[in-house]
Amino acid sequence: MDALQITGRKPLSGRVSISGSKNTALPFLFASLLFDQEVSFENIPRLWDIETTLKLMEDMGCSYSWDKESGRVRILPQVKRRVAPYDWVKKMRAGILALGPLVAKYGDAKVSLPGGCAIGARPVNFHLEALRRMGAKVEVEQGYIHASVASRLKGAQIVFPEVSVTGTENVLYLGALAEGETIIENAAREPEVVALGELLKSCGVQIDGLNTSKITIQGGNLKAPGKAIRIPADRIETGTWISIAMACESEITIENAAGHDLGAVLKAFRKMGLKIDEKEGGTCLQIFPQSSYEAISLETECYPGFPTDMQAQILVNMCQAEGVSHIRENIFENRFMHVAELQRLGAKIEIDGNLARVEGPTRLKAAPIMATDLRASASLVVAALMAEGTSTVSRIYHLDRGYDHLDLKLQKLGAQITRVAQ
Repeated sequence: MDALQITGRKPLSGRVSISGSKNTALPFLFASLLFDQEVSFENIPRLWDIETTLKLMEDMGCSYSWDKESGRVRILPQVKRRVAPYDWVKKMRAGILALGPLVAKYGDAKVSLPGGCAIGARPVNFHLEALRRMGAKVEVEQGYIHASVASRLKGAQIVFPEVSVTGTENVLYLGALAEGETIIENAAREPEVVALGELLKSCGVQIDGLNTSKITIQGGNLKAPGKAIRIPADRIETGTWISIAMACESEITIENAAGHDLGAVLKAFRKMGLKIDEKEGGTCLQIFPQSSYEAISLETECYPGFPTDMQAQILVNMCQAEGVSHIRENIFENRFMHVAELQRLGAKIEIDGNLARVEGPTRLKAAPIMATDLRASASLVVAALMAEGTSTVSRIYHLDRGYDHLDLKLQKLGAQITRVAQ
């Protein structure tokens, strides 16, 4: 198992390019199961979750090629086994996205209940109820979801009790091949959901209401993509690099950025006092550190609010601010596991339920620390870069699930960071 040794308080300089979006690439790859012909993708990031998804699809009978250097992936979706086994799905919660395409295209599926980060309950009941409303028979037995439909799925009105990103994505798959009209009420508005909807629209599906809470899908006209599908830049990696620049007190330029999808994140950092210049429609961000920062209060929300996937990173930056900052976690009930590790570095953070109270400015000191989930691992890297001395961040397989060679990108900008075996 690998770890990162990081010597903090080293200035960074230069330009960094953001990789393709993990949370767009995964639903795009699963969307290929809807087609008969080969589907090609560009700008696929080099991540464990991508590899897990491709291996899962290979287990189903699909064949693929992946040029990791260029980011090109080709998939021939010849599904022979309509099963997503536990051995693959336990490694990432996105495995639930196999359910919609398999039932929509082939009429039945057996998908393991999902795994991934242990940051709270992410119930699958929204997915199951949507399938039932569209005419499928659904059972959960021995850790697997069994779903089947006698003929063709029927369009229906799906009302989500809470916003669900993967739930919305699965219904987009289902509605694309269903008979008639499907309406999603309380739909997710995240850019990754919009991107999936736009992909299906480019393949002939009539979809209205993307980027709103009500999406309407007219099913039945799906055609294979006529060209390679390019994955857009990762907005959470973009936000993480803003956090890194502030932590390292370094001027850096972020290229191929997703600034246009980061309104709430940019607003929060600017409110603290960080100077961020947007160029080229937000695809280029220049970060200018300041001598002092102000404490802020914010809460995580569904898009377009402040994303839960940036909570851990900005929590570290709050340690740099004068006064007491607050951040309320509204999306997941167990997403402050990184706080205990930050406290080992000297961070003055108190937790009261879903509210974190951060006192600053605090000078962090190196210590051995351990990642607990994907975004927590990123926050620990940010904190280690900010701390005096050399820290060891263990269990970085979490980091490799969602960040494309973050350590190598940091090295190119001057960070003293080394990957070691433990």
